[in-house]
Amino acid sequence: MHAHLGDRLVVESPATGVVRRDGEIIGLHHEDGTPPYDVRWSDTDDVTLVFPGPDAHIEHLEAAAEAEAQADDAPSATDTVGENAATPGTSATPAPGRPDPGDVGRRVAEERRRRGLSREETARRARISPQYLTYLEEQPSDPSTATLLALAAALDTTAASLRGGGVDRPPGQGHALLHPRLNDLDQKECRRLLSTHGVGRVAVTAPDGRPAVVPVNYEVVDDAIVFRTRPGSVPAAAAGNEVAFEVDHVDEAMSQGWSVLAVGPATTVTDPDAVQDLARRAHTEPWAGGTRDTWVSIRPTRLTGKRITPADQSARR
Repeated sequence: MHAHLGDRLVVESPATGVVRRDGEIIGLHHEDGTPPYDVRWSDTDDVTLVFPGPDAHIEHLEAAAEAEAQADDAPSATDTVGENAATPGTSATPAPGRPDPGDVGRRVAEERRRRGLSREETARRARISPQYLTYLEEQPSDPSTATLLALAAALDTTAASLRGGGVDRPPGQGHALLHPRLNDLDQKECRRLLSTHGVGRVAVTAPDGRPAVVPVNYEVVDDAIVFRTRPGSVPAAAAGNEVAFEVDHVDEAMSQGWSVLAVGPATTVTDPDAVQDLARRAHTEPWAGGTRDTWVSIRPTRLTGKRITPADQSARR
């Protein structure tokens, strides 16, 4: 018997073939995939060390994914009728609510990094092996509901968020807290929340003279907020003016979050060596795409922030 992380262990009755129990293999003890295995059981969410007997078999993740893909590719009766009919052999549109391969792992990795957690610590909190967490973050996979709930609890988020639920809705639709508390953030905490990179909004006067607020991918380099754009664009209009730059995070499920506001003069980075250094240190390409090699730097002269939390949680901070 050989298994991979993410495979399913199925235990059947030797007499009737009826499934008695099944679970997700979340830990291997031998490199060749032989038993024993750490298994998270689907009926109890418990994790146990299992030495499979003759009544057990492995359902391999790759085989299940291939069968599912073949089922998706097969044309149905409705697929062959009408101008929008799918051509046999082409990929069908994923069912609503199902994550695209790899999306869950990318969201898990991003939430983990946002909270400053190592893979080992996250795996310990979720009661899965670090190797399995590495697999989830780096390979296309669709973890079980139990594992998804465990990861959500470990990362202080929700399973729906890890699956991408609500990505097309603006944040802030949750219910207000029963006893909210709004706290001012000191400059040290504001700088920490700004972190080193992310997506923020810059408020500028556009070239047509109208006010505008636009999102940009930003970095923090030597206490300056920097982003790249193209000449003549709305974000480029920040250069030569005092601007406001805002970053926030909303926990929709908990109706809480924070915001940081930086105000200061913006300038265009013109030194070739400085431009080259910024490009080298950038974590991501601008999401807007295209050629965007004009760097704008904001030196905050004022840095303020707010955090809203439940009153009892605020008292413990």
